[in-house]
Amino acid sequence: MARAVKRLYLEASCIIYLTEGTSAFTSPIRDRIREHLDAPASRLVTSLRSLLECRVRPLRERDDAVLAAYDDLLGAERLEVIDINAAIIERATELRVRYGFKTPDALHLATAIDQNTDAVLTGDTDWLRCVEIAVEVIKPGTTH
Repeated sequence: MARAVKRLYLEASCIIYLTEGTSAFTSPIRDRIREHLDAPASRLVTSLRSLLECRVRPLRERDDAVLAAYDDLLGAERLEVIDINAAIIERATELRVRYGFKTPDALHLATAIDQNTDAVLTGDTDWLRCVEIAVEVIKPGTTH
């Protein structure tokens, strides 16, 4: 069982899998978020960058239902959507240099660190290299 956290960062792919529900990752992500939100004071956190990443496919395909689902999720009361600022850019740059992360990944990790989240939820095992924050890797078909 994963340790209880108060602030859990969701990178964009987790939001996509959760909202669109078409992946083997969907159930494990949903289970982990439910587990996290059992604590009344807990919050989910993501970057404004997630809005960009999540909306590309449904905008391209003119899928208004999926866009509305993203709007609902990203407007949820217990989800904080964080704007990218100069401090996050600086930290992301440092993470790119130190670990060789791609810019989108570095921005997500930097946002999570900047916001003092307890852990980052991702499906990307490469993120485990980042020692500045706890990384929880979701695997298809797993439950917490």
